[in-house]
Amino acid sequence: MKSKIIFLTSLVVSSSLLAGESLIQKAKDAGLQPIPSNEKELLKLIDNPNNKLSKEKIELGKKLYFDPRLSKSALISCNTCHNLAIGGDDNIPAATGHKWTANPHHLNSPTVYNAVFNKRQFWDGRSPDLEDQATGPIQAAPEMDMDAKEVVKIVKSIPEYKNQLNKVFPNEEITIKTIGKAIGAFERTLVTPSRYDKYLSGNEKALTSSEKEGLKTFINVGCASCHTGVGLGGSMQPFPAVKKYKYANIGDFKGNKDGLVRTPTLRNIVETAPYFHNGATYDLKEAIAIMGETQLGKKLSKSEIDSIAVFLNSLTGDKPTVTYPVLPVETKTTPKPNLN
Repeated sequence: MKSKIIFLTSLVVSSSLLAGESLIQKAKDAGLQPIPSNEKELLKLIDNPNNKLSKEKIELGKKLYFDPRLSKSALISCNTCHNLAIGGDDNIPAATGHKWTANPHHLNSPTVYNAVFNKRQFWDGRSPDLEDQATGPIQAAPEMDMDAKEVVKIVKSIPEYKNQLNKVFPNEEITIKTIGKAIGAFERTLVTPSRYDKYLSGNEKALTSSEKEGLKTFINVGCASCHTGVGLGGSMQPFPAVKKYKYANIGDFKGNKDGLVRTPTLRNIVETAPYFHNGATYDLKEAIAIMGETQLGKKLSKSEIDSIAVFLNSLTGDKPTVTYPVLPVETKTTPKPNLN
């Protein structure tokens, strides 16, 4: 009798392990991939062959990311709209910049965390990488509203910046693109591995049973068809795809010329409300329901929505430690703030 009990117990444990392995494999078959825990493997994913990462470049980029003097008013930095303390975004429906100007298309600020995994940058995918994207908001009138030449004047008027840029980018003229390359390098390091990544890497205990059920539901209903890869998003997809978007009247954004919109990452999703390109709702479960109808043509049940929401909580990751930098002092030749 004792040997029979041991056999049955062993059988139950083996079945449980097989079930776990089966779900991990199912997730991988659906295209889901973890953030590598190995630093060398991670570097392969986040580095840019045309802008190789280095400690000095990343540190310089961090200073520029936090420096409000790159804006016309000297009050707005990259971190204003992509605040690393609150999910890498600003938690308001429409990005708001110079002179409290809201984005004219009512576009929401996407998170900068894990943006390195996006195939394209901006909601319409117009930028190929973070380096190019970083130069856009600096010059955009509703954001930092700075002339490119004026930005260059500012950094060149500050000896520490000028020396660091010349050191990091030797034999390269300092331009707005150079500044974007430094900021982009820093942004490439802002990845947030979570319990979900540990689970996909083989740690069966990293997710709770309800989170695993949520992952199953997420895959089964079709969410992983767009929210896939390492970033759980980041590709260009039609939106709306099947049915009309409930909040289409908020703003006038219709995607790129082909009607495609960059799929947002689901990583840290519980920290990055409001949701959708136009920041239409702060309710995560409503967002899930809308995505089911709009993109999948399905009216998800309450239990399916609740289950997916539980899984999404497991995507909240560990943020990299970012020490607020002491910025270099300006000089008498540094252009002055302009509040107009």
